[in-house]
Amino acid sequence: MLKVIAACGSGMGSSQIIKMKLEKVFKKLGIEASIYHTNVGDAKSQAANYDVVVCSESLIGTFTNASAKGITVIGLKNLLSEKEIEEKVTENIVNKQ
Repeated sequence: MLKVIAACGSGMGSSQIIKMKLEKVFKKLGIEASIYHTNVGDAKSQAANYDVVVCSESLIGTFTNASAKGITVIGLKNLLSEKEIEEKVTENIVNKQ
């Protein structure tokens, strides 16, 4: 099972939205995943415990250490776009398995 952390600046609304969109996309693609949502500071400190970090493109730089350790970091331009999430999940997770 894939362990995913969704992060936003405050850990409230945006990360919850990302989590809900990810759940839909993973279900559609047949990917089993456990998804946790939180603020960017918490996500940065916990990233090493996850396989994938999903956040706004503006927050990608926060996760350079995680990325260097082989953790997939996905940045989103539009947090509400299920289409973008599906494209990036397919590109960064499905096609790399």
